[in-house]
Amino acid sequence: MAAREFYFTSESVTEGHPDKIADQVSDAVLDAVLTDDVNGRVACETLITTGLVVVAGEITTETYVDIPRLVRRTISEIGYTRAKYGFDAETCGVIVAIDEQSADIEQGVDDSYEAQHGDDDPLNRVGAGDQGMMFGYASRETDELMPLPIQLAHLICKRLSEVRKADVLPYLRPDGKAQVTIRYEVDEHGRQRPVEIERILVSTQHRDGLDSETLIKPDLIEHVLRPILPHAFYDEKRLEEKDFVYVNPTGKFVIGGPMGDTGLTGRKIIVDTYGGAAPHGGGAFSGKDPTKVDRSAAYAARYVAKNVVAAGIAERCQIQVAYAIGVAHPLSVLVDTFGTEAEGLTQARIEQLVRDHFDLRPAAILRDLDLRRPIYEKTAAYGHFGREDRDFTWERTDKADALRTAAGLAEPATV
Repeated sequence: MAAREFYFTSESVTEGHPDKIADQVSDAVLDAVLTDDVNGRVACETLITTGLVVVAGEITTETYVDIPRLVRRTISEIGYTRAKYGFDAETCGVIVAIDEQSADIEQGVDDSYEAQHGDDDPLNRVGAGDQGMMFGYASRETDELMPLPIQLAHLICKRLSEVRKADVLPYLRPDGKAQVTIRYEVDEHGRQRPVEIERILVSTQHRDGLDSETLIKPDLIEHVLRPILPHAFYDEKRLEEKDFVYVNPTGKFVIGGPMGDTGLTGRKIIVDTYGGAAPHGGGAFSGKDPTKVDRSAAYAARYVAKNVVAAGIAERCQIQVAYAIGVAHPLSVLVDTFGTEAEGLTQARIEQLVRDHFDLRPAAILRDLDLRRPIYEKTAAYGHFGREDRDFTWERTDKADALRTAAGLAEPATV
């Protein structure tokens, strides 16, 4: 039976994209609170448009945060330091509209449903900060156990910012996007694997007066794409093909950043996670302290899925976990390995292994992943998953060996 094939595309954006600016500002506020108040409660939203930043939300803390100064510092570090770039961190207006967290929500987090009904287990005292469902995912497609399309899109966008800041391509501006299409093959057992990069799209803001096809495209191929694209997935001759790499298809991209488009916190949730290769529960991450399960449980679900795959229990794993506001125990936990589980293991057995080795109550997640730290601003661009950073505790595979042993698999776990 011939292998079936399909194409899958994912997108990332640079740190200078207006929605990502908003995410970084919101997480900068969160980090500033957690630096001096690990128990601070933050739900911070940012809107950014031509010449104006609005920071609003609910914050309950014992510390003071100079939000206007923080906004200007964050935007300046991204690179919007001149009006000709479409935004100036020093002269933009900043409006702050902050209130305290709702007492009703606070009560459910600090005094859970279980605690109110006589349960004295300390880990049952913290209730979920909201209702909802969260997803985690991991796949053997890359060394980072991430889907290949989103991983490459992130690398391209990060490289765009690096060559801009290093003055390798000084005519670039902070705003930009990348989109990568991968061809997959599916074998007779239904297992899929990435085979080839089919197409790349890069849209990058630039100085006026430059031709995208004759100047910018060759520069991006030489300084952005060649250094990072994995040779196992493309023939370098394809870089010279007209329809393999698209750069600024409209012809130019001069008006960008907040002048070109309004930015909002939480509007790039698929960029933040798995590029559409796995579902998203709907809740955004940035600007939310880790008592909000929108964030912390999504991190925990990634941690579970990554350890399952690293253990060799499955080639792909997706975790769904659902919560009720104010309740400590998850309402449901679902494991799906898409038929890629190791020989001799069943879906029911893998779900039991997950229950035995991972505690998905909010207090346990905060403890096990050490989330009450100011580590969040750097999560807000280039994805929350698949990155090597010791602060990203949800990327550890420290339970893989124990899982493998419990599953009765002979070989040691590898990433």
